[in-house]
Amino acid sequence: MSTGWGAPDTAPTRLVLLRHGQTPLSVEGRFAGRGDIPLTEEGRAQAGAAARRLAERPIDAVVSSPLLRARDTAALAARELGLPVEVDEGFVETDFGAWEGLTFAEARERAPEAVDRWLADPEVGPPGGESFAAVARRVEKARDALVGRHRGRTVLVVTHVTPIKLTVQQAVLAPLAALYRMHLDTACLTEVDVFSDGPMVVRSLNDTAHLDRVRDRAGRGGPERA
Repeated sequence: MSTGWGAPDTAPTRLVLLRHGQTPLSVEGRFAGRGDIPLTEEGRAQAGAAARRLAERPIDAVVSSPLLRARDTAALAARELGLPVEVDEGFVETDFGAWEGLTFAEARERAPEAVDRWLADPEVGPPGGESFAAVARRVEKARDALVGRHRGRTVLVVTHVTPIKLTVQQAVLAPLAALYRMHLDTACLTEVDVFSDGPMVVRSLNDTAHLDRVRDRAGRGGPERA
């Protein structure tokens, strides 16, 4: 295995990972998996701010999760970039099953043992849902296929919390438990370089500089707590 300290590719595939804008469930800190929920008005403003920032970048392709909140976010960026949107099922959010729409506290109140098993073992999913280990395998497969299609290019991937965290976790060779140690705001940007000889390098994480004006307009002084 390469350590990444040698002479890597001169042109890695750069993944610019954009989390979708704010939704009603993200405002309330609820599990938002496969439900096709829309952006809020602020979420559209966040997506627009991200799109305007990305318009300054040399991006070659736009890929989106199939869910509405991601596709609507991607559409704004694609319009600024003059690019089509490629929908990729591999970057869809985790299926949270019976916990969809619940807060963590509500899920624990209803099924404390199931929540404890889920937290303790990444191979365990919510009732009727998908485990983080299963999502990790799915995202890795989707990422490898995307890099194969766009090798050496810069690709905007509009997706969700879990796929972005997993991409970072896999890049730094961290255990799956690292997912619980990362925070991602709505409409944040994270960048990862993928080299053809193996290593991945995290260039940035949870970059929200483009949201400053949106926050000022909303009268909020800090980032949203997802």
